[in-house]
Amino acid sequence: MRVTSKGQVTIPKEIRDRLGIGPGSEVDFVPSQEGVRLVAVDEDPSKEEAARRFREELDRMAGTLDLGGMTAEEYFEWIRGPRDDLDSR
Repeated sequence: MRVTSKGQVTIPKEIRDRLGIGPGSEVDFVPSQEGVRLVAVDEDPSKEEAARRFREELDRMAGTLDLGGMTAEEYFEWIRGPRDDLDSR
C-alpha cells in the first residue's frame, strides 16, 4: 500500500467491509508492538456512554456479595437447587 504525498492511503474493500467502514467513517491508527493497527471508531456516543456507566456500576458493586462462608459451588446449588441430573460422586 502506498502513501500519497498528502499522507493518504486506500483501505482495501475487504478491510472496509469487515470493519464496517464507509464514507465519513472515523478510523484511528493505533501503534502496537507489531507496527500499527487500524481501528474503526465507534461513532455512537450513546453506546459508549452506556458501556461506561455499566462498568462504573459493576465497579461499585465489586466485593459486595456476602456468601456467608459458602463456596461458589455451594452458592450455585443454593440458588438453583440440587441437580439430580449430575453424578453425585
